[in-house]
Amino acid sequence: MIGRKESCASGQLPMTYLNCLAYVLEEWTAVEYLKKYFFHVVIISRSDEVKATKDPLSEVWDSARKTVASFWDIYARIWHGYELHGVENLPEGPGILVYYHGAIPIDYLYFLSRLFLWKKRLCLSVADHFVFRLPGLKLLLEVTGVMPGTREECLSALKNGHLVSISPGGVREALFSDESYQLMWGNRKGFAQVALDAKVPIIPMYTQNVREGYRMFKERRFFRKLYESTRLPFTPPYGGLPVKFRTYIGEPIPYDPNITTDELVEKTKSAVQALIKKHQTIPGSIWKALMDRFDRHRKSD
Repeated sequence: MIGRKESCASGQLPMTYLNCLAYVLEEWTAVEYLKKYFFHVVIISRSDEVKATKDPLSEVWDSARKTVASFWDIYARIWHGYELHGVENLPEGPGILVYYHGAIPIDYLYFLSRLFLWKKRLCLSVADHFVFRLPGLKLLLEVTGVMPGTREECLSALKNGHLVSISPGGVREALFSDESYQLMWGNRKGFAQVALDAKVPIIPMYTQNVREGYRMFKERRFFRKLYESTRLPFTPPYGGLPVKFRTYIGEPIPYDPNITTDELVEKTKSAVQALIKKHQTIPGSIWKALMDRFDRHRKSD
């Protein structure tokens, strides 16, 4: 029997591009192990209650979420010495978290896991549309609060008291930013309009050394054209190094009825850039990021 890896690599079995992409993403981010862990918990959990609820965000799923979060948190502690700072800056009620997108957003998974373990709080995540076309992830995405992020969905989530997170740079920033940590938001301003419509604060967030953990290859002109025409992430990352990760949550930008959408976008961008400037050596250094694992004196908070 030929596995998925052999199929994608050798073409011995016909496979769609998305199936191959799903396999590659699982290899990059350990999603395969996460899925197995998650569904094992579902099987041993109270199946009658799980079947009774149609709401994937129901507390019935909390035992599964806790197990998944524990898996990621242990991995985060061991492999990246992960630290989370500034949780006190998160509002008790709804708000929009805006963060810089690394080549692989594994730091964001670490944040979600620790937030749930510390506060038993679920942060809903806006993901790129291609994620929802990947096979076999529907239940996992729903139960972990991943959504396409239409204006209506975001407003509904905020109305229900949830935190909602988004990276305006998204896949483009993941693929084509580099160790200079340049934000690549383009003309993305929907998050700011939603924040104004929902009358909620925006909270900036950034993870130190995230580009040193995983990087993209330098020659990307062809892949940039390919991405812009297909909106699919063909460019492979490399790395997976055990560099130090520290996630910093900045002070909230409060709702201001007198600010325009464009002004709020610029204010948010400045807040994220300020976190990068304060906590990141630029250009990023893999060697320094590795040495940070042994340096107890972290860059000033």
